[in-house]
Amino acid sequence: MDQPAFVDALGGIFEHSPWVAERAFPDRPFANVPALHAAMVAAVDRASEPEKLALLRAHPELAGKAAVRRELTVDSSNEQSGAGLTQCSPEEFALLTDLNRRYHAKFGFPFILAVKGHDRASVIREFARRVEQDRVAEFAECLAQIARITRFRLEALVTG
Repeated sequence: MDQPAFVDALGGIFEHSPWVAERAFPDRPFANVPALHAAMVAAVDRASEPEKLALLRAHPELAGKAAVRRELTVDSSNEQSGAGLTQCSPEEFALLTDLNRRYHAKFGFPFILAVKGHDRASVIREFARRVEQDRVAEFAECLAQIARITRFRLEALVTG
């Protein structure tokens, strides 16, 4: 593929951040999906701190306003639905809303979790645990979670 086709095909793997695919493109050819994913993650690793922060901020809140307004990307919508976040009880939704508010106030970016394999209860437990972390640890954890999310997305795209 040429660069425009590559970015068109893979630009959505990292939430609203086609620059990741653009920067991974020169590392081709890729022997396999793990090599492609590693190149994309390396592109994020090489990014500036403001670019990384923008990447974090491109992600939606879990069970947040974008979900309520049905403004999530297809991938985010499927991921949140798979974890049961679209079927929250009023109490769970209120708790998630409070956690989203507290987390964003403390860190300045949304809580990011690769929700595959999680259910509502485990998401809430992890959210409550991580809101107590320091910003440096949480920034790194969110980038690690993005790496997990994008690996799942890339594998689904290639096998789908």
